[in-house]
Amino acid sequence: MALIKITNLKKQYTSGDDTVEALRGVDISIEKGEFITIMGQSGSGKSTLLSVLGGMNHPSAGEVEMAGVKLYHLPGEKLADFRAQNLGFVFQSFHLISYLTAIENVMLPLAIVKTSTAAKKSAARQALEQVGLGAKLDRLPNQLSGGEQERVAIARAIVNNPHILLADEPTGNLDSKTSDEVMALFRTLNDAGQTVVMVTHNPDNGRYADRTITLKDGMVV
Repeated sequence: MALIKITNLKKQYTSGDDTVEALRGVDISIEKGEFITIMGQSGSGKSTLLSVLGGMNHPSAGEVEMAGVKLYHLPGEKLADFRAQNLGFVFQSFHLISYLTAIENVMLPLAIVKTSTAAKKSAARQALEQVGLGAKLDRLPNQLSGGEQERVAIARAIVNNPHILLADEPTGNLDSKTSDEVMALFRTLNDAGQTVVMVTHNPDNGRYADRTITLKDGMVV
């Protein structure tokens, strides 16, 4: 059974008398352990698709099913719980808190987990070691390079062992060498069993994935 099943997904935005159809009947099936890149020009609907997939943007029609759970049938609080327990998010602009160290930033998703501070610190340290930053636990974001900040963001996304890692243009602010290093890291995580769904505008990133889905005008090409 597919880990993620998207059926006839539609999303409309209304502004005054204008209606924009961001997604127009998208059907996608993703298996456990796959590495998928979603590509398309600006305005193709790829970021909208990722936000719907992440439980952050209610669709106008259609279904999103994850691990057998119909995401948008869950009431608000249950949807937030499902997101926290099953999904990890990596964004283009890192979203690190400037006055927290790397390890403190990575511990943030564990704030709602009922376990000791020592256990949370241990999990955060392990996640940072996994992304190659074991020696920079106590650095502030401004003491890290762009690529290192992205690695902290990835460590934060994987610290609670999510079933699915969602990434929105994670190499958008990085030079080509650092982009390759970050993409190789996603590939390593995927090889270890992590399911990855990544939105990207960079065709080079597709070579790290198992499969590329192309969107155009809100539909799968």
